[in-house]
Amino acid sequence: MTADDLAENVRAALAGMATVREVRMFGGIGFMLDGNMIAAASKRGLLVRIGKARQPDALLRPGARPMEMRGRVMEGYVYVDPSALTDAATREWLQLALAFVQTLRPKPSGSKPARKKGRPT
Repeated sequence: MTADDLAENVRAALAGMATVREVRMFGGIGFMLDGNMIAAASKRGLLVRIGKARQPDALLRPGARPMEMRGRVMEGYVYVDPSALTDAATREWLQLALAFVQTLRPKPSGSKPARKKGRPT
């Protein structure tokens, strides 16, 4: 499955959710609900945000692996290999992600957390 096919499957699974928007991220397309990432589709597979509590069980599923960024595992996120993603599997992963993301507070659009600047001593 190509990244474009995967993105189309994600779009189809999330169709009808008016507040979902797409943004370029992680070398692919991220799908956001109320400012929080649900998933991202790229050539590496499907990145889903499932929360820390569900991560251990999710990693037992076929094709799942932890998300690593700069050598560090990102808790609450799981990559799913494209070879393990049928249409049904994609919908199941997105349902898990939506169940978690819907528990989060909406973020105002365009807002980013302020960076703290250290003062020279």
